[in-house]
Amino acid sequence: MDSKKAMYIRNIIFGVEDSLVSTVGLLAGISIHTPRSIILLTGIVYIFVEGFSMAVGSFLSEEGVQEYVSHKMLGFKQSIMGSIVMFFSFILAGLIPIAPYIFIESENAVVVSIVVSILALFILGSASGKMSRTGILSRGLRMAFLAGIAIFIGIMVGKIVSI
Repeated sequence: MDSKKAMYIRNIIFGVEDSLVSTVGLLAGISIHTPRSIILLTGIVYIFVEGFSMAVGSFLSEEGVQEYVSHKMLGFKQSIMGSIVMFFSFILAGLIPIAPYIFIESENAVVVSIVVSILALFILGSASGKMSRTGILSRGLRMAFLAGIAIFIGIMVGKIVSI
């Protein structure tokens, strides 16, 4: 696999995984005693701010790695493309855990948000396992389980720190 394709895959997987985990963890954590409108506002602001932050981080790290490997300054076309992929991956994936709060007005929204996010993480892990030929089921379960721990942390912090 060429380095350009690997960079796109890396940014997609990282952007989608990080967005799903951090967005659902944040929303689940604050949904304990927060009105639906604030949950939605928080989620939408979060995915755009963090999506841009992740894109900047992707740009800087991709550029740094390329310069480290080549020992010279390079043009940033490939790095900027990676950051754009990261930004849109993060934003689009972040809409998955936000959507239940848009369509479901009850406290069931948090449960649906968690379930669909873990399912999306399983699908992402499975797709990653298929692309790398390392095992569809094992990679799907691994991603869902590890990301589930992060989601659980968000929920527990929300319950413990509940103001």
